Amino acid sequence: MGDMRASRLLSLVLLLQNRGRMTAQALADELEVSVRTIYRDMDALSAAGVPVYADRGRTGAYQLVGGYRTRLTGLSEEEAQALALAGLPAAAAELGLGTVLAAAQLKLSAALPDELRRRAGELAERFHVDVPGWHRDLERVPALAEIADAVWHARRLRVRYRRWDDTAVERDLDALGLVLKAGVWYLAARCGGPVRTYRVSRVDALTDLGESFDRPEDFVLAEYWRAWSEGFEKRLYPDTALVRLSPLGRDLVPFFLGAVGARALRETATGPGPDGWSTAELPVERGAPALGQLLRFGAELEVLAPPELRSRVSEVVSRMGERYG
Repeated sequence: MGDMRASRLLSLVLLLQNRGRMTAQALADELEVSVRTIYRDMDALSAAGVPVYADRGRTGAYQLVGGYRTRLTGLSEEEAQALALAGLPAAAAELGLGTVLAAAQLKLSAALPDELRRRAGELAERFHVDVPGWHRDLERVPALAEIADAVWHARRLRVRYRRWDDTAVERDLDALGLVLKAGVWYLAARCGGPVRTYRVSRVDALTDLGESFDRPEDFVLAEYWRAWSEGFEKRLYPDTALVRLSPLGRDLVPFFLGAVGARALRETATGPGPDGWSTAELPVERGAPALGQLLRFGAELEVLAPPELRSRVSEVVSRMGERYG
């Protein structure tokens, strides 16, 4: 019996053990095989001594007899690793681990006592993690699975990478770690010197160079990402604007300026005055983009400083008034 069929037979037993009673069609759909394959597999299980009972008729179903429970619930190394992504099924699928994760969860569920399994099911029914933002779906990342394999096995890659200005460069990278941020995959990699961050969707081509590398002993992915993110925020919002905000304007800051704006509001906002308005120092981009950021607030925000930004906002508002007047 091949490894694939043995794994499928175990999955059949675990499905019946966890769910009680399932039709051949439901089992076929779950395991992505034909109904005829399910029939053959059930015959094999019966021949092996697994007490499977089959209802008769077109709507018949299979179930295990007499509370039979298998102890074959050990996780393979790959399945144990995949469980780290148990709350992120879409991410697991993109990494090519969707089927492995499903098998690992099935085995884990089979090993739980009935009460814990019921509680776990209730948790899954009440909480769901959806990674992408409202205005952004998961990117197409055809190279992701190969990059993930290189990360896991510490393999050196040669990639063709599109920079932000759409020019292409070739880089030899030591792939150290992957991060999923708001639906976007990023690669932390060393390119001869310091560790840098690359957007995986911009990798147009890659080649495994057949070389291993030694991971830096002091590299911790979470710490690197936290430091890089803070630096990125500072580069993205290098300037600040002193503004007045209405109560509604304060509420809009997290929506229009994200977490970095919300943090600035908490750290710099004064208490509301008699009119309910308060002042704060908000991070803004440099040049023209700052106008777009602040004009989104409409009449709920007034720019106080710097003077040149206030003047530019005033000019745009005046021109808009003339146009709509």
